[in-house]
Amino acid sequence: MLNNQITFPELTNCKLCPNVCGVNRYSKKLGFCKSGVESGVINICLHKGEEPVIGGTQGICNVFFGHCNMQCVFCQNYQISNKNYKLNSFSFDLVINNIIEFLENGINTVGFVSPSHFIPQMKFIIDKIRLKGHKPIIVYNSNAYDNVKQIELLEDYVNIYLPDFKYFYNELSEKFSATKNYFQFASIAIKEMYRQKGSTLITNEEGLAESGLIIRHLVLPNNINNSIKLLEFIAEEISTNVAISLMSQYFPTNKTKLPSEINRKISKSEYDEVLKTMNNYGFSKGWIQDLNSSNNYLPDFNKINPFEI
Repeated sequence: MLNNQITFPELTNCKLCPNVCGVNRYSKKLGFCKSGVESGVINICLHKGEEPVIGGTQGICNVFFGHCNMQCVFCQNYQISNKNYKLNSFSFDLVINNIIEFLENGINTVGFVSPSHFIPQMKFIIDKIRLKGHKPIIVYNSNAYDNVKQIELLEDYVNIYLPDFKYFYNELSEKFSATKNYFQFASIAIKEMYRQKGSTLITNEEGLAESGLIIRHLVLPNNINNSIKLLEFIAEEISTNVAISLMSQYFPTNKTKLPSEINRKISKSEYDEVLKTMNNYGFSKGWIQDLNSSNNYLPDFNKINPFEI
């Protein structure tokens, strides 16, 4: 068994993410995310809901980490992201074997979801998969609240960066996600992702991405100016050639007590206004969603595949 043979020095004074807790995760004193030294993986499944250039018709092997270094009150993955929930991680052996099973069945893209607070474990898993002769496309799917130094160290591990650029206004990140200075850290991290990958999505003969950067943004109700300012920043400080995935799938989960201003789906007029801004700035690569998309992306992690209808 691998679990008893691994040590991660970074976790003895954990500063993996911008929370910079500095705790020893091998002790009983845990930091903001309340995560230890286990694999952190809670679910591995086939997911066909990603951007078409990533999942294609076959889908992607998504590896979900538990807890989170942010605590968004509207999180669709609340069943596994809430740091106060007790979760049982898969063993490293099980994680590696399950991923390899997907790879041997024709799925060649592996997405690591919410990995910011489990980067050493993620790198270990990738190394083991590579040692067994597999070279899948690796997708780093984070909330962008990342430590730029950790992103720098991922250059030889990650093929596609898929950050969710959430907030321009820090007061929103504090109010909705218990996160301080989100924009400062996320903007620097995404700029580093852009430095590594540029604005070109490299695709294979089947049209599936093999390398690049896709910036996701979820439009929130009553907060379209937040979205507009983020698009302005990307246009002026990064590039209008970068691929944008503009999401309308916001859904007010009934498991969470939400502030009244975000306790509804977004309206067509709100989404159209943000889309208009996106077009005005000249963004021409990416994806938009139908307003009914919120009905299609609600996972249930009580199932083996949380995205099964």
